[in-house]
Parts: sequence; structure tokens; C-alpha cells
Amino acid sequence: MINLILYEPEIPPNTGNIIRLCANTGVALHLVEPLGFELDEPRLKRAGLDYAEFATVSTHASLTACLDALQAPRVFALSTRGTTRYDAAAFQKNDALLFGPETRGLPQEVLESVPAEQRLRLPMKENSRSLNLSNSAAVVVYEVWRQLGFAGGR
Repeated sequence: MINLILYEPEIPPNTGNIIRLCANTGVALHLVEPLGFELDEPRLKRAGLDYAEFATVSTHASLTACLDALQAPRVFALSTRGTTRYDAAAFQKNDALLFGPETRGLPQEVLESVPAEQRLRLPMKENSRSLNLSNSAAVVVYEVWRQLGFAGGR
């Protein structure tokens, strides 16, 4: 199973969309506190529709606690400051995809804790700032799932 980690997510509809993504792809979602919303937030529920019951969602007090719970997976950090294109990575089962908060991305020290070749970026047009968090997560999750042969998919 692939793990998707949202580090201090801020916007409920993005997380709701990602819950739906995870439910439909078999990816486990991990939320690292503090969260910018309550888990019973109406906008989170509306975006996730009725998919929350089909998703595996865990919350963690810190990134360290999250990685410990996942038994130290191989981590790929997604960032506009990444050095490797997301489609150049060779993913494996149990890898973790780490995304930062919507308004500021991953802190530099978190990004630097990941090997340079595992700091991934999505290509964008020159002078673009960033993509929406849930859109970025979807692009990368589907690439990982594709590489794993869409295991469990129909």
C-alpha cells in the first residue's frame, strides 16, 4: 500500500478531495498535525462526499510519529523546490508521498531531510507558482499506482 502524508494541511476541501482520491485508489492517508481545520468540518465532509468510510485516514502528532508508525518508509517529498521530476522516480509498495501545507509548502528542514533524488516536482510552465494540492496529489498517486500495475484496480 502506498501512503500519502499531508504535513499540516490547511484547506478542508483539499483534504476532502484527497480522502476521496485515497478511497478510490487504495492509498492510506496520514495527516500530520496541527491541522488547519477540524476533521468534522462540513467543507471537508462535502468534498470527501461519502468516501471517508472507504478511506484509511490516520492523524499523527508529528511527522516523526507518522514515519515511526509507518516503520520508516522510503519518503518522496513533493515540492516546487524538488530536483527530480515525479515521473522519473521508480516507486515501490509502501513508499510514502509527502506534501506540505497549501500556503507555504514543506519547511526547508523537512525537505532537506529527504534525499535530493527523492525530492520530486511536477513540471509547470515558467513563472507558475504551484498547482492545487489535491490536483498534485492525484497526478502523483496515479503515477505510483500505474507503476505498480494498478494493483487492486478494475
